[in-house]
Amino acid sequence: MSEAAARGRLLSEEPALPGLLWAMRFDEAGCGHLLEHGEPVPTLGTFGEGFLWLHFNLNDTRVAELAAAGRLGPARLVEAAFASDPHQRVAVEAHHIGGVVADLVRERDAGVRTHPGGRLHFVLGANHLVSGRRHPVMGPELARSDAADGRSIAAPAGILEILVGHVVTAMAAAGGRLGDELDEIEDHILDERARGERRRLGPIRREAVRLHRQLLGLRAVFHRLEDAGDEVELPAATLATAARIAQRLDALDRDMVVLAERSRLLQEELASQLAQQSTRQLSTLSILTALFLPPTLVTGLFGMNTKGLPLAEFENGSTLAIGLAVLSAAAAFVLIRTLGIRPPRD
Repeated sequence: MSEAAARGRLLSEEPALPGLLWAMRFDEAGCGHLLEHGEPVPTLGTFGEGFLWLHFNLNDTRVAELAAAGRLGPARLVEAAFASDPHQRVAVEAHHIGGVVADLVRERDAGVRTHPGGRLHFVLGANHLVSGRRHPVMGPELARSDAADGRSIAAPAGILEILVGHVVTAMAAAGGRLGDELDEIEDHILDERARGERRRLGPIRREAVRLHRQLLGLRAVFHRLEDAGDEVELPAATLATAARIAQRLDALDRDMVVLAERSRLLQEELASQLAQQSTRQLSTLSILTALFLPPTLVTGLFGMNTKGLPLAEFENGSTLAIGLAVLSAAAAFVLIRTLGIRPPRD
């Protein structure tokens, strides 16, 4: 079900929680159930053995009032996590975790990809996850679909892991696609069959650098969450989830760094090949110019309209002048070979 349908069908009109897109309750077995429109939403912290997931549209200004009233978790933490600043970050307060992480954006012409405006804001508690977005990100949709399809999620941190997992999967797929393109370009460059590869390398490098930049923020968030376990008491399951996510992000970030470096090296290799081709062409043109310079001098001399021009009265003067031009070119060629001047060879 799309997010637009969820807004119309589920809890977006719930007066007590304005801006709510949907709510899911999870029982002690980890099975998720969407709350239907009109169904009461459990208060945070009172959901028995299960937990609750609330997802909000942060463009609704009334959500700020809920945050200030402490209805979504510690007021200061929620306000910081739900702020419009897109910088990826994480903070811990009163056994709650709040943060902002990169998410997926579906664009009309570009499919699903990471985007600077794609951010997921969240506050994670012992038995609840409150998330929100300002742009139509895909992570919550995919996680909700997983839960609705029967995937067992044992804790709120598991939802966060699924959300980030979809982002990482999309980034890995994008990295694989970029790697395949680089392999093809590299083969063309090594075979000296590069045609338009320079135009292809620029976008690939830009995309790899952009993905690396997104991953740096994600890595920092979950490494900071790992370190926060030494400062405040957090559930062991949450720390283990953060460690797993951070480890996966580290591996993917190394791949993106390799892609960016490969694209840079290929650009340098292609630039070197183009420079060599230009050098060969300029050298060839220089030799041709040297070969034709003496014949040009001869034809210029005999083309002057002046009195006393050599061979002007001679019957075979034109033939002799042509012979002089050819001999001068041959003399220039011999001189060039004697001096060892020749186009560079591969």
